[in-house]
This record gives sequence, C-alpha cells and structure tokens, in this order.
Amino acid sequence: MALKPEPKAPFHSVQYALRVLESVSTHGAGVTDAQLSRETGLPLGHLASLLLTLRREGYVEQIADGAYVVGASLAELGSGATRRRAVEARLQETLTRLRDSVGAAVYVSRYVDGEIRITQVADGPRTPAVNEWVDFRSAGHASAIGKCLLTQLDQNGRRDHLARHRTARLTSRTITNEKVLFSKLDSQPATVPVLDIQEYAVGTVCAAVPLTAGASAGCLALSLPIEDAHRLREAADTLNRRAAPLLLSMAL
Repeated sequence: MALKPEPKAPFHSVQYALRVLESVSTHGAGVTDAQLSRETGLPLGHLASLLLTLRREGYVEQIADGAYVVGASLAELGSGATRRRAVEARLQETLTRLRDSVGAAVYVSRYVDGEIRITQVADGPRTPAVNEWVDFRSAGHASAIGKCLLTQLDQNGRRDHLARHRTARLTSRTITNEKVLFSKLDSQPATVPVLDIQEYAVGTVCAAVPLTAGASAGCLALSLPIEDAHRLREAADTLNRRAAPLLLSMAL
C-alpha cells in the first residue's frame, strides 16, 4: 500500500518505516531504493533519510550492489519459520558475495543425524557446482566436505559413519584404506583447509574449512574445475578467513 508523505504528522513516520520494512522483507535478494520508492509511494528524498535511520538501527543493511536487505535487528524480531527464512536469506546473500570473492561455487554443509547434508549452495554460470555423480552422503571419505566433517567426529563417530557408508574407490586418487584415512584425518590441522584433489570426481578440486558451533559439526567449502587448480590454495585461504564472519552471520 502506497502512502502519501505528510511530514508534519509524526506518527506517519512509523507507518512509512513499516511499509519500507515490509517491502524489504519480501525481496530476499535485495531491493533498490528506486523500487522501494515505487512500492511505498515515498519520494526518494524522504526515503533516503528513513533508510539511513533503519540502517543505523540494524533493521536493514545495504549490500555490495547498493540494494537493501533485511538486517539483524529485524530478523531477531521474527520467530519460528519467519526467523529461519530471514536467517537463511541472510546466509545466502553472504554466500553469494563469498562466491564472487573467491570465484568458485561455495557450500555450507552439516553433519546431521549421522549424515552429511549440503544445506546451502551459491553457484552460477561461471562458478558451477560440482556434479554430484555419487551421493555426498556416501562419499565422506573422498570429498573435502566429507573429510572436513569427519575430522570433527570422534573415532567412534567416524567408524559408525564408515560402517554405513563404505569407502568405495571413486577415482584413482580415492583413499579406501580406513587406517590410512583415519591417520590423515587425525593429522589434519584444525586451522588448515581440507583439500580434495580429484578424489571425489575427476576434473574437480575442492577445499573445506570447519564451521564449529558447540557440538554441531559443519563446514564451509568451495569447488573448482581442474583447469583452475592453481587457484585452489589461495581460494581456500580466503575461505578460511571468511569462515568466522560467516558463522557469525548464521548465528544472528
């Protein structure tokens, strides 16, 4: 519903703010000030001042392309499904920016109820996601995502997982010996990205870093085609630096 600005009526400021927040919340990927002006009926001059106030209070945020998205303060007002959708939308925006920063498809994965789950992906025409030719749940021993999650489990947790998902040879580089795999997992430094150099799929290299929140095992990962393998370590280092801010955005 468009509103006609009446600056001399103080209570109208609240109405304008509510209309703006309603519009922003319906655009998960962001909305421009010009579009907000059309949807609310507020002139750009009035809208600019209102958006500045809402940004200062954390109710909206301005992303790289200048569009506005839901801010942490607004997300915290929601509950249940509303809050969950707001957090997921916020995380997707963060992943999209990370994808563009590292020039690779990026993934968030969690270990839930004894299974590997890819919960969110940010890819694109120039950064295609890896072809899941074998279910990731069955390829924990071979993928960077799987190995990163397995490093966060204790020995019994790893054995339980591999008892249900055998270490099949997916490529000539896949580790199928459980003793060798456990040794590599045990020697993996927590601060160093886990790499997959064509162990899961020929033609693909990957990296993953842990996202630890309490007892929950999770990871942030990326994938690149083999022709871009020379960028893997630099991209993995960027991924590692961005893991903590990403975890913070997930918690808001």
